[in-house]
Amino acid sequence: MKHELIEKNVGLLAILIVIAISFGGLAQITPLIFQPETTEPVDGLVPYTALEMEGRDIYIREGCSNCHSQMIRPFRAETERYGHYSVAGESVWEHPFLWGSKRTGPDLARVGQRYSDEWHRVHLINPRDVVPESNMPGFPWLEENLVDGSLTGKKLALFKNHFGVPYTDADVEGAAAAVEGKTEMEALIAYLQVLGTALK
Repeated sequence: MKHELIEKNVGLLAILIVIAISFGGLAQITPLIFQPETTEPVDGLVPYTALEMEGRDIYIREGCSNCHSQMIRPFRAETERYGHYSVAGESVWEHPFLWGSKRTGPDLARVGQRYSDEWHRVHLINPRDVVPESNMPGFPWLEENLVDGSLTGKKLALFKNHFGVPYTDADVEGAAAAVEGKTEMEALIAYLQVLGTALK
């Protein structure tokens, strides 16, 4: 087939482009489905507690993932700054994934246990108190709002039944009690403190 025929026939060109992209996509994606390191959790990965799960939802609600990524790329500059690069097995129980790509703020994939709870509390109320050049907004209302645990058990049950997260029946049944009386600030800090602790 002469290339002039393809170039002059837009419909044929479009069909051939779609076929080429489909083959390329299949060649890249299909092997990943059969590699255990992309579908099984890394050693040491523990499911989020009820409080951490609520903190994750607050992280999503407040738009933290709009400015912070949770994926360290395998480049020297990133691993020197943030630690070990991210691997797929760390995120097998994450739905939705919070990898992100925009970094107005630093990557948070390994922020767990890097700072104290008090540091996070002060930072979330007014970031400039600990990082003077920060352009992050404050979230002072998190300290006043209590976590609504009415759906926490259902969230854990959903992750257990649909995503294979190994929660026990006791985890699900005790979820509401585990977050009772806790503030949204405590929940978000609990979530931040567990990020990246399975793989350092």
